Amino acid sequence: MHNIEPFYQWKELYEGAEDKNNPFYGEQYNEFQYTNKIYNYFIHPQWDKMESETLYLKILFVDYDERFCIIELIGEWNDCINNDIMFLKRDIIDHFIKKGLNKYIILCDHVLNFHGSDDCYYEEWKDDVEDGAIYFINLLPHVYDEMKSMHIQNYVVFQKKNDQINWRKMNPMSLLEYLENKN
Repeated sequence: MHNIEPFYQWKELYEGAEDKNNPFYGEQYNEFQYTNKIYNYFIHPQWDKMESETLYLKILFVDYDERFCIIELIGEWNDCINNDIMFLKRDIIDHFIKKGLNKYIILCDHVLNFHGSDDCYYEEWKDDVEDGAIYFINLLPHVYDEMKSMHIQNYVVFQKKNDQINWRKMNPMSLLEYLENKN
């Protein structure tokens, strides 16, 4: 897992460490020192840490005028034991909701497992974005099935047709437009 880097081809469009409104503003990354782990596996030092022991993220893009954010995740999403959704919601999403964002694209290509608990934070997130939307894309089949069994689709847009999106070939605005037009 140490060689899986967050997507970096949008860096010329947005750099979170340089955005004063980003929770990771001013963060400095050491490319040669691996300190963060998911279980016993080191992960690339470009991933950002929230309070979770098993889920890391990278805020790839934010557009304050268009009011949307794209976040890439890696690891095990565990609401059951670690309450990862609480940390994601409280530490990251609530921060951006205060900045006026109401559309969130969560890239789940590297979410290896999901363990659900309840849907309260997802419901709160949906209520907080009112006229916006939350998209989870590129879920692994077993992650999709587990999320569906927890009824998260009542609050978040995730569909089988969104699990094969080649988002790396798109620019951020094209990805948002694609999701808004297809869902």
